[in-house]
Amino acid sequence: MGVAQRLAELGIELPAPAAPVGSYAPAVLDGDRVHTSGQLPLVGGELTATGLVGAEVTPEDAAACARTCAVNALAAIAAVLGDLDRVEAVVKVTGFVASAPGFSGQPAVLNGASDLLREVFGEAGVHARSAVGVAALPLGAPVEVEVTVRVR
Repeated sequence: MGVAQRLAELGIELPAPAAPVGSYAPAVLDGDRVHTSGQLPLVGGELTATGLVGAEVTPEDAAACARTCAVNALAAIAAVLGDLDRVEAVVKVTGFVASAPGFSGQPAVLNGASDLLREVFGEAGVHARSAVGVAALPLGAPVEVEVTVRVR
């Protein structure tokens, strides 16, 4: 089964890659790897939530934001590759969670992104990961996710 078919089964339509909010590219091909820039939970150009996780944003809503970030990362990767079937494996996910003081549930938040990648790519979607709590993220986003994949 191809990735496009799997996305359709999951009810996911990849958006156009988000326009950069600075001087960078959404994703870059480097040999047999594609590295995405940090992806925010943007839908239709708007953040799906803003604020700190553990205060204004619940961990569950933040996990949904992380899933949206992963979808946006796939869109950026697809724009570089032309075909997500070229992805051999998801290598690394780095996630940043804008965290209220005392919030320590960053790993559970990032499961939103990790679970989506495994749903799309199966075992090839299992990856190394960092889940980092930070004081603030661009535009007030609660979550930002970077993805690195190995390609054919």
